[in-house]
Amino acid sequence: MSWQKAMILWFQEKVDILESHDVQIRSVRQHFPAPAVLKLRHYIQPKRYRRVRLSRENIFLRDDHTCQYCAKTFAYKDLTLDHVMPVSRGGPKSWKNLVTACHKCNHKKGNRTPKEANMDLLKKPVPLQWTPAFDVKARIKSVDEVWSPYLTIQFY
Repeated sequence: MSWQKAMILWFQEKVDILESHDVQIRSVRQHFPAPAVLKLRHYIQPKRYRRVRLSRENIFLRDDHTCQYCAKTFAYKDLTLDHVMPVSRGGPKSWKNLVTACHKCNHKKGNRTPKEANMDLLKKPVPLQWTPAFDVKARIKSVDEVWSPYLTIQFY
């Protein structure tokens, strides 16, 4: 959210400012610290059951950028999508058949099932459910240090 939107919500008394940046926002008559962390005064129920689009990025988010075979975490560019049941054997492109894999493990598994390749999956692939945390995680590339006390460990 922009600092402008944050200030509008604060003036409308819809939010409280919990943390501020060192930067000052100046008006003709006043100076305000730039808001860094806001708290809603009244809870807003998030929309439930929003469908998350099946994509490479969302599979990587679901699996926390972790290879589902060797359990190592990798940068986006070092990851691949693996079809648990190979496409050549009728495996669909679906949430339940796609997992994150590193290049080495994907090559090792090849055109086989995990069982045939003697490789175990870390967890069963399931459709990604939308949550407010998913929305933040998908949009935020780096975390401001001021936010860290308010975020769960999954962002680090």
